[in-house]
Amino acid sequence: MRSESTDSTLSPGPDETPGARRAAHMAAVCAGWWRTWTAWWQGRPRAARDRELAFVLTVLSFAEPLAGVGARFSDLPTRHAPVLAVLLALGQTLPLAVRAGRPALCLTLVGLSFGVHQSLGLPQTFASMGLYLALYSVGAHAERGRRLLVVPAVAAFAALSVVLHARGAPQPPQDYVVIGLVLAAVWGGGAVIRGRRAAEAERRRLVAAAATAAERSRLARELHDVVTHHVTAMVVQSDAAPFLMASPERVTEALTAISGTGRRALAELRYLLGVLEATGESAADGSAPMPVAAPGGSVPGGPAPDSRAPARGDLRDLVEQTRRSGQPVDLIEEGKRLPLPIGADLTVYRLVQESLTNAVKYASGRPTRVTVGYGHEHVDIEVANEGPDDHARQGNGDVHGDGRHAAPRPHHVSGGRGLGGLRERVRILGGDFTAGPRADGGFSVRARIPTGGDT
Repeated sequence: MRSESTDSTLSPGPDETPGARRAAHMAAVCAGWWRTWTAWWQGRPRAARDRELAFVLTVLSFAEPLAGVGARFSDLPTRHAPVLAVLLALGQTLPLAVRAGRPALCLTLVGLSFGVHQSLGLPQTFASMGLYLALYSVGAHAERGRRLLVVPAVAAFAALSVVLHARGAPQPPQDYVVIGLVLAAVWGGGAVIRGRRAAEAERRRLVAAAATAAERSRLARELHDVVTHHVTAMVVQSDAAPFLMASPERVTEALTAISGTGRRALAELRYLLGVLEATGESAADGSAPMPVAAPGGSVPGGPAPDSRAPARGDLRDLVEQTRRSGQPVDLIEEGKRLPLPIGADLTVYRLVQESLTNAVKYASGRPTRVTVGYGHEHVDIEVANEGPDDHARQGNGDVHGDGRHAAPRPHHVSGGRGLGGLRERVRILGGDFTAGPRADGGFSVRARIPTGGDT
């Protein structure tokens, strides 16, 4: 029985009258109009809204049907003075044009006009509603001296109460106390709104600060990946140059590789500097990738375009670049290669890039294998190098068996962001990351990065 009763309240019954349907339709239309009007009104500048409010209230103050609506603190005999009444009515409405910009001045002018109007016993007017708006405005918009305004406001109300009582107003003193509490409640309502606005502004500031910190952290990871990878490759290639002097062709090849690596580093750093210089935009809208330097070292199309997308590249080019630095690397791709979301694509590239950088740093000359498995919901990546090579580690001897000598391993200073940065990248995407030594003495980095099936 309870289920039937609930269903009957959720859906209209068969005996619903056309009048009820029309009323519901009109209510929906009016609600839509109200939302549209409020959105338009709130979108206008505050100063313009205040001027328009003052104008509307001034016009309504002289509308005969609204003559009996307004604030009246006493029942003094009515005094007819049309010119003075008009002037005092304007004094209660026109100052509202500055109610948000100068709320204290607005309350002073409106309160003075209202007090004189009440003390003289002039006819009731809709313009007296301006007193409530002025009180609310002080509570909602006064930024400085809010507490200092309380004392003169209370003193002015007390003086008005004394004047009205002295002129023969029949209200007992407790009525003025109730009126004072109502006026204080209006002031307090404005203060509550001001507090809520301040809390919302602080919340937005904290959100913006958190977004800025996250963006700085992301840029720090990008800078680390770019600098460590390219500079490490250049150091390894330049360290190998003295061992290639007997072969001018190989020296030329090494210098070309160093030049190409440097140009790629400059291109990516130029992009990151452009992100740092930009203001008021998100640095990760993913609109277009930065151009990747060609194998010869030039950047197609000149400087990077004005794109805020993270710098990405092709894994094959990355592996080939590492090979040219003297590190033996094999790339194995399993599964059908599908377009990846920007975040997953960048993470895959940076993970392989950082892992190869570490291999060049700490496992120079050791065979390295990059395995990428593409699935519908995730991508599996493994970068592993084989066990230590004593000859390569010592940097002397004919380690390749064909007269070529291995370059000495350079000294490196770690910035401490490598594996930690990779783990953070994968964690943000909801993936899994592991890194550690292998049984044969080598090192491996494994990650599973979700793609969400969303490209």
